[in-house]
Amino acid sequence: MRRFLWSFLAGLCIAAVIVFSAEITSLIVRVAGLRPDLPQVEEKIRGSMAERLADKGMDFGDPVFIRIFKEEAVLEVWVAKGDRFQLFETYPICNYSGHLGPKLKEGDRQSPEGFYSVPASAMNPNSSYHLSFNLGFPNRYDRAHGRTGSYLMVHGDCLSIGCYAMTDAGIEEIYGLVDAAHKAGQGAVSVHAFPFRMTADRLAQEQSNKWYEYWTNLKQGYDFFETHGVPAKVGVDGLNYTFSFQGL
Repeated sequence: MRRFLWSFLAGLCIAAVIVFSAEITSLIVRVAGLRPDLPQVEEKIRGSMAERLADKGMDFGDPVFIRIFKEEAVLEVWVAKGDRFQLFETYPICNYSGHLGPKLKEGDRQSPEGFYSVPASAMNPNSSYHLSFNLGFPNRYDRAHGRTGSYLMVHGDCLSIGCYAMTDAGIEEIYGLVDAAHKAGQGAVSVHAFPFRMTADRLAQEQSNKWYEYWTNLKQGYDFFETHGVPAKVGVDGLNYTFSFQGL
């Protein structure tokens, strides 16, 4: 009986040490920003995409541009080739919040529309949603209109409370391309988020919508890329977006 008791107590101690070690490891990851599996994730991304990029004359580190369309529930990744961007891949958006129209305030569970910029500092490899990057909402235009919100992301895990949620496999590729572009010298990746494909016919269907004038302004940025093959340099004049040529 005594031997059994000592064995039982020893087992409890070992279990406690294991649990404590796991908690310490978890704490180190959260505090120090470490992710033990990140090298494996990066290797998987490169291994699965290298041939597809090469087939299109592209490579990791080439400049990247992203477009999002709510109605179609897709995210496009464009990669620079020559003096223009070419479409590399279209990814299904697993989930987004709200309806067609801009995000207005913190807590409205609405995914944003507009023109955003993602610097290297916005990347989060330690996201609770697999991988993520911050869109930078509110931007200058949003602030001019009194819009509020924070931590609006593109991330994995298929769960959205205001963000654009991708599958984990999708965000791995998107994140990998954006991260590689940053490391190769692209200061910030432009992300343009639209309610729908901004063709003249589709926009005409919304003439009675309260956001028609706003979407007409967004269409100018959409048309600029369609014409020039590069995203515009986006500014704000008063309460409107402005667009000018900046090249790659």
